[in-house]
Amino acid sequence: MPIRAITLDLDDTLWPVMPALELADRAVDDYLREHWPDVARAWPIPAMRELRARMAEARPDLAHDFTAQRKLTQQHVFASCGIADAPLDALWEVYYAARNTVQLWPDSLPALQYLAARWPLASLTNGNADLVRTGVQAHFAHHVCSRDVGAAKPDPRIFLAAASRFGVASHEVLHVGDDPELDVVGARRAGLRAAWINRHGETWPAELGEAPELSFADLRELADWLETHATA
Repeated sequence: MPIRAITLDLDDTLWPVMPALELADRAVDDYLREHWPDVARAWPIPAMRELRARMAEARPDLAHDFTAQRKLTQQHVFASCGIADAPLDALWEVYYAARNTVQLWPDSLPALQYLAARWPLASLTNGNADLVRTGVQAHFAHHVCSRDVGAAKPDPRIFLAAASRFGVASHEVLHVGDDPELDVVGARRAGLRAAWINRHGETWPAELGEAPELSFADLRELADWLETHATA
């Protein structure tokens, strides 16, 4: 299998994302309790999460931009408390720092080192993960996120944008990710090959069609398979 470049999802592929998201929500709540106690009392974490979900539903035009969704949510929260000038920059820094405090899966760093030594890599994400803050930037040639492209996985445009960064055809790119629809189906629709990282032993959803040819329990298994089967 000739491969000229590899794209990797970040959240739940290189690290579990829920601990970081929960940490970020607590960090914002702590900030509000210290600096804006009335807002914190009016908008505890569950209420803030519910509002973000409603905001996402109300603004499908921002489905590719979680940052804009979050800032609009914060504006609404402060406006509901009679405060027109929300401290969006400060809130964003508090959130962003905590959200990028991640713990890589044990197999992730060795696999990244192996892959980056053999192929150019690009991160491919819908979320707000930051390569620098998470400490993995040295392994990636490119960072492709839905906010910049204007389209979110599984939209083929974000995968094709990544292929164009490498200057190769889509069929020469292998995309690696944990989400059956966003990563595997999306990559295949764009003409990329796809490898499913199935850390929890889930069954492939039948409604998504044929199961992927490549499925691995973790990135170590992927690297082992590539060692034997792939050519750069």
